[in-house]
Formats: sequence, structure tokens, C-alpha cells
Amino acid sequence: MEYKRILTVQDISCVGQCSITVALPILSACGIETAILPSAVLSNHTGGFSGWTFADLTEEMPKIRGQWEKESIMFEGVYTGYLGSAKQIDYVLDVVESRLGKGGKFICDPAMADNGKLYAGFDGNFVEAMKRLVKCADIILPNITEACLLTDTEYRESYDETYIDGLLEKLTKLGAKTVILTGVSYDAATTGVVVYENGEYRYYKHKKVSGGCHGTGDVYASAFTGALVQGISAFDAAKIAADFTLSCIEHTVGDKEHWYGVKFEPLLGELIKAVGVYV
Repeated sequence: MEYKRILTVQDISCVGQCSITVALPILSACGIETAILPSAVLSNHTGGFSGWTFADLTEEMPKIRGQWEKESIMFEGVYTGYLGSAKQIDYVLDVVESRLGKGGKFICDPAMADNGKLYAGFDGNFVEAMKRLVKCADIILPNITEACLLTDTEYRESYDETYIDGLLEKLTKLGAKTVILTGVSYDAATTGVVVYENGEYRYYKHKKVSGGCHGTGDVYASAFTGALVQGISAFDAAKIAADFTLSCIEHTVGDKEHWYGVKFEPLLGELIKAVGVYV
């Protein structure tokens, strides 16, 4: 298996099993050299803790890119997650334009909203900036809320296949070549992911576990990216990521003390086997 280098751009939450602290071990387990461009450093993530520290690294991002240019450092993939501002999105676009090698893939998780609402601190200007980032991406991984915001579509908690198909068509018109739409549920017992590629829709359904867990979107996006960069098709990578994320949730839900993330580390062997890193 060819040895590859990928860059992930998102924040570092030192505790909480999300963002880079999830992406780095998962991508590494997929056999990929993983470089990081941190957008901020937090003591812990912002969901459920009583407070947090925050160090903004926005102005370090172009300095780091400049040094990479001097060293002629290139990447065979760029994968973005949570970004804190429109200015950071502009800096990421610079990185993609200058540091992504020929034939490399840009995978964008437009992490900005869920359950019908933007995350705290984001507004319409951020959504417009995210549209610019999505336009340049080869593959995007929005949830339904993010898809609605990106396409100026009314968010619905209940929907049918026609509604989802319409979202996918609008997303591709933004410029993304392939869409992985997550959290698509047509009934109460199951959920899944729709892959829209080359004009074809494919749906992978699996059981739904009640109760949410922090960081599962990052687990999913990282596992998907790792499988894809290793040459697995978008649909099969989406399946691998869904199965791995479900296993992580099931491995965690019974532990009331572990409310801040999913215990993915003991299950990395499953992901390694699914991706076939050492075969």
C-alpha cells in the first residue's frame, strides 16, 4: 500500500475526543502520515464542560503555510473540520491552492451546525464563507442541517427521499464533486448516509443508537477520509466509517462517566482491518 501524507485543518481540543485529537489517531491507524494545521487550542471542547480556555491560532496559519512553501512540503490530501471564522476559511483556501498536490483530494466537513441550528458564534457571514470552501472541495460531508444552510433550504425534522434528493442536487450545484450526506433517517429505528457521486444516489442504512455522543461527526469524517485516501471508493469508505462510528457509540453508551466523547481507541483494530492497511 502506497505511503501517503495528508493534512488535517481543525482545532485542538486537548480533552474531549474531537477534532484533531480524533483525526490524528484515526488517520494514522489508516496507515497515512498525518500533518496538522491547528486553528485554535482549547483546554477541552465546549459541550458539557463548565468552561474552557481558548488560544486563537488564526494568524499563525498563513505563517505555517509560508514555511511549508519554503520547504516545498506538499500533501496528497487536505481534510478540514471545525473552523472558527470566515478568515480561517480564507486561509484554508490558500493552503488548498498552494499545498495540495496534483491529483490530491480536498475533503471538507463543513462543521458548523446540527439539529436545525448554527453552532454558537457562527452567523450568516460564516455560512457564506463556508459555501466558498465547499465550492472548491472534491468531497463534502455535511449533515442535514449544514446541507440546508449551504443551499438556503428550509430545515425539516421529518422528510422523505424527494427532500433529500433535492438537497443533494443543490449541494452539487455549489461545486462539490461528491456529497456524503450523514444522519439521514427515514424511520425511527435506523439512520444512514447517502452518497451522491457521478449523478448516482446510494444509501447505506444501519441501526440508530438512542442518545447522542460528542465527537462522532469527527470520528466519522476521519475514518471516511482515511479509507478514501487509501484508495477505497467513496461509497465503501462511507460504509466503513458508518460501521466504525456505530461500534464506537455502542462501546461507549453504557459508561455514564464517559459522556464527553466516544471510546474509539480500543476499536482502532476494527478500522485497520476494514481499511486493509497491513494486508
